[in-house]
Amino acid sequence: MLVLENFIRIHDYLKQLKQKVTLVAISKTFSLEHIKPLINFGHTDYGENKVQETLNKWKEIISIKNNIKLHMVGKLQSNKASEAVNIFSYIHSLDNEKLANKLANAEKNYSKNLKYFIQVNIGDETQKSGVSFKETNDFFDYCVNKLHLNVVGLMCLPPVDVDSNKYFEKLKELALNLNLLELSMGMSNDYKLAIKNGSTFIRVGSGIFGERFN
Repeated sequence: MLVLENFIRIHDYLKQLKQKVTLVAISKTFSLEHIKPLINFGHTDYGENKVQETLNKWKEIISIKNNIKLHMVGKLQSNKASEAVNIFSYIHSLDNEKLANKLANAEKNYSKNLKYFIQVNIGDETQKSGVSFKETNDFFDYCVNKLHLNVVGLMCLPPVDVDSNKYFEKLKELALNLNLLELSMGMSNDYKLAIKNGSTFIRVGSGIFGERFN
């Protein structure tokens, strides 16, 4: 099956590296049937971008396979924070104080401790979510020292159709200044470049599952 072949190609590439890189298979919009070859192979990390879709798709299977870790990689509305904490292990899109407050409260309600990436609007693009580069330090301080969220790293989506390298370098430098060890950067078209710049989590969708049509 092509999905499994695509996955194994990337999986084997990562095994050859000296650094540990987590492959998050971006399974959003794809049915569980389409994803099952990876689940049967033993892969554990999957990315989704809608809370309700994730609950409908994954709730039953993660009750059976409790080693599966679901990653929220899309824009998360604050009114969905409680449901997100209930189903996800990682949030890659922490980007504002209102959301941070809601997540902190939800963690207390569920007695859970998620891992968070602060999404940085690394290209200062008005159409994209994310904390501005210059405000990241203050937002990190608020999340960690006031709310006690477990912020493990930074995430970015570089501008499209440009060389991603300088943006990856910029995010890596910012993470080092904050003493953060994890970087969520790199997708199907640039994950190798991201890894060269220190990425520890790559988010690959079409490179595994093929193109999306919705």
